[in-house]
Amino acid sequence: MTTIYHNPRCSKSRETLAILEEKKEDVTIIKYLDTPLTENKLSELIKMLGIAPIDLVRKNEAIWKENFKSKNLTDTELIKIMCDNPKLIERPIVVKGNKAIIGRPPQKVVAIL
Repeated sequence: MTTIYHNPRCSKSRETLAILEEKKEDVTIIKYLDTPLTENKLSELIKMLGIAPIDLVRKNEAIWKENFKSKNLTDTELIKIMCDNPKLIERPIVVKGNKAIIGRPPQKVVAIL
């Protein structure tokens, strides 16, 4: 089973989903803007990705620039901010088994299949 945390309005997310479908993956699609992640789930994904929370933040989003960019935030605060503002989460995130990857560029997803 493969899970994609997907934003259908994002071209990279759509391209990544197309790759998964082309590879005949059994895919669960989670539209994380419609179904926000819990802090526990986001923390788990960050651990699986092997990155720091700040590395999952979309720093070019207006929400980030206007409200958080100049603040010194803890990892816990960053996770809460992303859960409260899911638009700030880098996308797409693909999970298969105990592995996760950000589909940027979309072809990177093949590495965990």
